[in-house]
Amino acid sequence: MSARRHGKRIGYARIMQETNALSPLSTTLDDFQRTHLYEGDALARRVTSMRTREVDGFLKNAELSGFHRAVMAAPHGAIETVPLISAWAVSGGPLTAECLEILIARLVASIDSAGPLDGIFIALHGAMGARGEVDPEAKILEAIRERLGHAVPIAASFDLHGLLTARKMGLVDYVAAYHTNPHRDHAATGERAGRLLIDHLLDRARPARAWRSLPMLSGGGAGVDFLAPSARLFKLMRRMCKRPGVRDASAFLCHVWNDHPELGWSALVHADDAREAERLADQLGDAAWSMRHVDPPRFIEPIEAIDKIRRARLRRKLGTVCVCDASDVVGAGAPGHNTHLLQALLGADDLTSYVPLRDPDAVAALWSREVGAAIDITVGGHLDPADSPPVQVTGHVLARRETSAFGRVVALDLGRVKLVLSEAPPLVMKPTFYRDLGLEPWRADVCVVKSFFPFRLFFAAENRLSLYVKTRGVTDFDRALSLPRAGPVHPLAPLVDWHPEDRRRRAGMPGDPTLLPAGSTNASRA
Repeated sequence: MSARRHGKRIGYARIMQETNALSPLSTTLDDFQRTHLYEGDALARRVTSMRTREVDGFLKNAELSGFHRAVMAAPHGAIETVPLISAWAVSGGPLTAECLEILIARLVASIDSAGPLDGIFIALHGAMGARGEVDPEAKILEAIRERLGHAVPIAASFDLHGLLTARKMGLVDYVAAYHTNPHRDHAATGERAGRLLIDHLLDRARPARAWRSLPMLSGGGAGVDFLAPSARLFKLMRRMCKRPGVRDASAFLCHVWNDHPELGWSALVHADDAREAERLADQLGDAAWSMRHVDPPRFIEPIEAIDKIRRARLRRKLGTVCVCDASDVVGAGAPGHNTHLLQALLGADDLTSYVPLRDPDAVAALWSREVGAAIDITVGGHLDPADSPPVQVTGHVLARRETSAFGRVVALDLGRVKLVLSEAPPLVMKPTFYRDLGLEPWRADVCVVKSFFPFRLFFAAENRLSLYVKTRGVTDFDRALSLPRAGPVHPLAPLVDWHPEDRRRRAGMPGDPTLLPAGSTNASRA
């Protein structure tokens, strides 16, 4: 006789990375293993223990910790959690086909060994790419469905730069996305998605769902949740979540360097009343569409940035200037190997500048050198000489450090420029990237960062001026616009109405009789 089961059993997992389709590099299993790859009891300790960080070097509490909070809020004994697998890698190029297959195989194996499961919670990014697979996260969800069938509910958390597709939405029951940008609600998002799933399993609520796919790549200005005009969209979404009968609402901005043919912004609402869900999804879609002509801030050239920094004397005395290398943003999937900004700052010998650069070959050549040793070496020029022309540098070794997030790291003193070379992509968004090497941001005129938004949070104490500099690289917006799309999309086509394209995009969703048949082309154009 089998033992009696107590409570609903929910498996939890993560397979997460944001992909830049234009990157010359591929993401491999090594990138996940170096950063974050845990299974079973080791994963459970990451999620439930107060003494460990969920993602070393980045986040103490993220989506899976938030899901655990939702479980703790359920009636005692009502929910049993089963740790499956958690794989997270720094943003980068598309996953290799082998990497994707291995991660899916390990997820499936963990499900097979978990015993009976009543539900699944999985943290996905929503903008992951892979070689030879147009929608890899849908493939992950398909693998879960093949094992558990369609009767077992699946809830997912997404980054707000994730993409909703008909294929994904036909496989998942509940989706909740971040409500902040810069992102600071990872755990809260996991908790929201977890509540939707738990309420379903405990028969407390099974809300209807409505979603919209907008043919829109850009808009909203800087896209920051507390700055105009995007603040209006985020406030509307949060107000919706407080309405009686509305279980959750999410607005999805766009990771433009994704090569999915149906790329665009999205809106999603879960509500007790199906008609109300449809109405609010339309309202959220209209609010997003109204911002399509508000361009992001202009990114300046290095020479203009250096002039602004020189004139910001008081700000430099009170802190530092954070300069985002907007063409080589590791947080958006760039390799982190751009030398254009390094070259410009080497010429600014009146400014103390901290600069990161990915160059594993240079790190290997310098790793055995003692601190204080004189060096004369060429950096850069290995991956793409157009984006990263080689630069000859002379100085001495300042520090060395082995890290889990960035691999081996070597800091060089080049005079006024302190160059930090890393094996892995230097996702510089925290002052500890420099501080752990003895480089105090308070003493720098310039701290180069490699993220679009998070540095504004983590450098808040030190940062007195933020500048976005355009050099040349795979996070240039004009390069993203060159990726092929399946239909007309703003700003590449003069669309005046988003609804026809939305219906065509969602036509792949089974069970929705309101949608146009696949291949319909009656899009409204100016």
